Amino acid sequence: MDFIENSFTSNREISKSKNQSNKKHLNKWALLAISSIPLVMTLGNSMLIPVLPVMEKKLGISSFQSSMIITVYSIVAIILIPIAGFLSDHIGRKKVIIPSLIIAGLGGLLSGWAAWKISDPYLIILAGRALQGIGAAGAAPIVMPLVGDMFKSEEEVSTSLGIIETSNTLGKVISPILGAFLASFIWYVPFLAFPIFCFVSVLLMAFLVRRPNTEYEPMPFKQFIQQVKKSFKNNGRWLSAIFAIGIILMFVLFGVLFYLSEILERNYDIFNIKKGLYLAIPLGALCLTSLITGKVIKENKILMKWITFTGLLIMALSIASLSFSKGLWFMLSMFLLAGIGIGASLPCLDTLITDGINKDQRGTITSIYHSMRFIGVAAGPPAIAVLLKYMAGSLFYILSAVGVFSVLLTLIAIKPDKKAS
Repeated sequence: MDFIENSFTSNREISKSKNQSNKKHLNKWALLAISSIPLVMTLGNSMLIPVLPVMEKKLGISSFQSSMIITVYSIVAIILIPIAGFLSDHIGRKKVIIPSLIIAGLGGLLSGWAAWKISDPYLIILAGRALQGIGAAGAAPIVMPLVGDMFKSEEEVSTSLGIIETSNTLGKVISPILGAFLASFIWYVPFLAFPIFCFVSVLLMAFLVRRPNTEYEPMPFKQFIQQVKKSFKNNGRWLSAIFAIGIILMFVLFGVLFYLSEILERNYDIFNIKKGLYLAIPLGALCLTSLITGKVIKENKILMKWITFTGLLIMALSIASLSFSKGLWFMLSMFLLAGIGIGASLPCLDTLITDGINKDQRGTITSIYHSMRFIGVAAGPPAIAVLLKYMAGSLFYILSAVGVFSVLLTLIAIKPDKKAS
């Protein structure tokens, strides 16, 4: 009898071990599928940055008007992201993500068709970009709460979010090179390529991501709003700080990318793929730093705070240093350091906000955080276009001052519980 009992126990343990192994295997494939979303959404936006000067010539528009091709996408996303987050908490993450990817692809198709077939396509291109913004609102921002649902331990969540942020940043690294390469054939090809990327991501999500076991019954809207208000009442100080820092990081990043794209053509006669490679230097540093940081921070929230503080300080100081020299390689070196600082900060902020909010409110709160980040994306290019025209001498001082403000916010407002580290 003992032998039979031991045999049954051993079989149960083997079966349990196999199930755990299969679950980990499935989660890896699911994480790959989820990582495709920020990659694709980033391509849809950042891929256009090296093409903006070409668009100005082809469409006969100003630098400010070309920056609006980035900004319209972001403004629409800012408005709709909280709604998408609320829906994802109530009807499920996949049910929001997959239709949103399809809408985003249709937006790219509309912009590409307008550029191809219409003699004066600027307004239709903006309409297509707005449609892409609607899709982006329900895709990339839902990734963070989906990861939080799928993984139980804080270490798994932080590592996975590091991979997600790396995928996001990898998109930023690839996008200027890919955008410049595609535009070298015909300038509007990047618009037409985007629906293909969206289709691939839809397939990956449909077949590789299962519904998390942590699904919960949706609460009534009034009760839900009360719960969200309670979250802000209890966590308002550090949540507001993370929201503000998210705005600043994206404002600086997309402002710098827009500045580099303009200056490389205007001052150094660097075009097409070569320009894309130069733009990829700071973004590559950002990508690698995000990946390393996601693996290092694990569950240590105190460490997250100080890595964020250090990263933001590096960003602010490196941008301030740009006022001392206009040399190309000095400028690229300082932007590389800024990329390292931003890359160190983002996974920490993602993990702090994902782990710090209850699962039933996570979709909405993290979506508001993504709305804040999109404010930075929307504001960066037009702000730099205006500053370049009217206050070029003060540009880097202003960006650096904004960075210093984010450093102070981290120091004063983000105070993780030592027991949580």
